Amino acid sequence: MPARKKVEPQETLEDKMDQLEQVLEQLEQENLGLEDSFSLYQKGMELVKQCNQSIDRVEKKLLTIQEEEE
Repeated sequence: MPARKKVEPQETLEDKMDQLEQVLEQLEQENLGLEDSFSLYQKGMELVKQCNQSIDRVEKKLLTIQEEEE
């Protein structure tokens, strides 16, 4: 019998926003090196991209619902 893959819960938009807030707080630290800053910046930009994708999915669902009601 094949082993089942463990399904990990998907992060919510709120989770991603919290992570983004943590990244921003870390970036504000004065003793942060250039390489660390760049790494955090990349992580932050990826989180922004994921947040935008989540928002876009919700907007599309809302538009579909509105169209169905009309």
